[in-house]
Amino acid sequence: MPSLSNLSLRTLKWGSTALLAASFCTSAWAQAPREAWHGALTEGYAALATSTANLDQAATTYCATPSAEQREALESAWFSAFDSWQAVRFVDFGPIEQDNLSWQFQFWPDAKNTVARKVNLWLGGEQAIGVDQLRADSVAVKGFPALEYLLFDPQAARTQPLPEKRACELVTAISSLLQHNAAHLQEQWQAFRPHYLGTEQFQNTTVLAAMHGLDILRNKRLAAPMGLEGKPRRNPYIADAWRSEHSLAGIRASLVGLQQYFLPGLRELMVDAEGSELVERLDQQLTATIARLEQQPADMQTLLANDDGYRTLQLIFIEIDKLNQLLSGNIASQLGIIRGFNSSDGD
Repeated sequence: MPSLSNLSLRTLKWGSTALLAASFCTSAWAQAPREAWHGALTEGYAALATSTANLDQAATTYCATPSAEQREALESAWFSAFDSWQAVRFVDFGPIEQDNLSWQFQFWPDAKNTVARKVNLWLGGEQAIGVDQLRADSVAVKGFPALEYLLFDPQAARTQPLPEKRACELVTAISSLLQHNAAHLQEQWQAFRPHYLGTEQFQNTTVLAAMHGLDILRNKRLAAPMGLEGKPRRNPYIADAWRSEHSLAGIRASLVGLQQYFLPGLRELMVDAEGSELVERLDQQLTATIARLEQQPADMQTLLANDDGYRTLQLIFIEIDKLNQLLSGNIASQLGIIRGFNSSDGD
C-alpha cells in the first residue's frame, strides 16, 4: 500500500498537471476568435496586395501601349483593387494605423475637393513625378480617389487627359505607391500576429472595428448622400467613389468583407446557443443586403436623381440599418461591448 506522503505527492503532481492543462485549454479557447480573425484578414490583405499589383501592372501597360482595350483593363483593375480595399477597410487598428496608411489608400471624406485640386497641381506643374515625390506630398494624391479622378473625371480629361505624359507619370506613380503600401501592410499584418494573438484586448477591438465600419457605412457613406445625416438634402458628391459610379458597389464590397473576414472570428467568439443564433441572423442579413445591392442596375448618383430611385436607396438603407442594429445592438449587448468614440468617426 502506498504511503500517504507518496500518494499526496502523486496527487499534487496530477493536480498541477491538470491545472496547467486546463489553463492551456482556456488560453487556447480565448485565442480562438483572434486566430480566426487573423487568418481571415491575412487572406484579405493578400487579396489587396495582389489586386494593387495587378493595378500597377495595368497602369504600366496602358501608358506604354495605350489603347481602348488597355484603358478598359486599367479601369477594371482599379475597380477590383478598390473593392479589395473596401473589404478590409473596417480594420482600423494595428499596422493600418501607421503613417496614416488608411488615408493613403483612401482620402475620404473630401468635402473641399482636395483630391482634384492636388492632382491638378501635379498635372499643371513642372516638377518631376515619381513615387518618392508623391511620398512627400499630401495623402490626398496618394490613393484610390486620386486615381479615380484621373481615370473617370471629365475635368481631369480636359487638363491633362490620359495617356499624355504627365498624366501617365502620375497614374503609374500612384499605382506603384498603392502596390507598395499594400505589400507593406500585408507583411506588417503577419508580423503583428504574435502581439494580436497574445493581447486579449484585441478581441473587443476587432468587434468594435466592425461596428465602427458598419456605422460609417450607414451614416456617412449612405445616409449622408441621401440627406438623412448632416445637411437635409440629396448630395451624391459626398459619397465615396461617386466619380466612377461605384459607390453602391463599394458598399457591397465592404459587406462582403465583413462576411468573409469578420464573421469567422465572431462565430468562434459566440459559441453558446444564443450567440450562435445571433451570428446566424447577422450572416443571413448580410447575404440578403448584398443580394439587394447586386440587383441595382444604377449607382447612387442616378438613384438620387428621382423619387423612384430614392425609394430604392431607402430600402437599401433599411437593410443596412438592420445589420447595424444586430451588430451594434444585440451582439454588442451579448458581448458586453459599449461603442465609444473612434478616430475614424471624423468630427
